[in-house]
Amino acid sequence: MNNLLQLVEAFIFASDSPISLDRLSSLIEQPKSQIRPILKQLQQQYETMERGFYLAEVAGGYQFRTVVELAPWLRKLSKDRSPRFSRAALETLAIIAYRQPVTRAEIEYLRGVDSGGVMKTLLDKNLLRILGKKEIPGRPLIYGTSHHFLEHFGLIALADLPTLKEFTALDPQLVTADPLTPGSGEAL
Repeated sequence: MNNLLQLVEAFIFASDSPISLDRLSSLIEQPKSQIRPILKQLQQQYETMERGFYLAEVAGGYQFRTVVELAPWLRKLSKDRSPRFSRAALETLAIIAYRQPVTRAEIEYLRGVDSGGVMKTLLDKNLLRILGKKEIPGRPLIYGTSHHFLEHFGLIALADLPTLKEFTALDPQLVTADPLTPGSGEAL
């Protein structure tokens, strides 16, 4: 197929969420081994062309994204503002992202406050998902981050989350102690 590059590019462009290599392979009816080099080629092309967008590998798939430097200009296009997270929401997300699977009781123990409202909001925004029930008395729900969480924060996988050491290297004042240990200082 001589227009394979164009077809891959068109599928990524038309998709409203990151499209996986498996899905591209299925749609185009070509083996992944033929599509993978095309994806790399497209990524390199967009990187060197200094465009207003690039091809990102995010949340287990590929998606066109705008360059960060243009964000102030692009906000003019839409009246919708990018979601801002309260400190409570960020603390809760950080605990879940780094400790998942985790129960609400474990989150509340680490935060030291009721987290039901914050968790409901994060569930409503599809940043969290219920993974099942813990095999202990009362069988509480266990939570983890969602595919949308990875997409929203531009992560390929949870392994791409920064470590505490990386946070401290950016700004030692940002983390005063282990944010996931109760009573040890401020969390993210």
